[in-house]
Amino acid sequence: MNFKRCMINVNCKTCIDEMKCDGMSKYKNKKVVYKDMKFDSKKEYLRYLVLEDMQRKKEISGLQVQVPFVLVPPFQLNGIKYKGIRYICDFMYKKDGKIVVEDVKGMKTDVYKIKKKLMAYMHQVEIKEVL
Repeated sequence: MNFKRCMINVNCKTCIDEMKCDGMSKYKNKKVVYKDMKFDSKKEYLRYLVLEDMQRKKEISGLQVQVPFVLVPPFQLNGIKYKGIRYICDFMYKKDGKIVVEDVKGMKTDVYKIKKKLMAYMHQVEIKEVL
């Protein structure tokens, strides 16, 4: 039987539907669903509520959630296919005419630190971290 890889507990072998998994997440955060949007943590959800309110007050505009950025496109070398590398921000919006890319952080992993540098280099975007 083929099982989907569980998005809540990466070690879960029996979970078929990741939204019904009762396992703990890798970083012990609790997933939150609000207006058909899935947030990785309560902290991320609470930040969304603040941004949603800011947009309602017209302090920001164009609020988007989970926006993907290509850091390295897929490529082939010597007959070997390599997958691309993407960074998915938590939030993106416009403030004072400038694009803001935001990530809610509980912990800065080594992978995140590398992706942050690649974002700065490839897209000339500095990620705003909400701790």
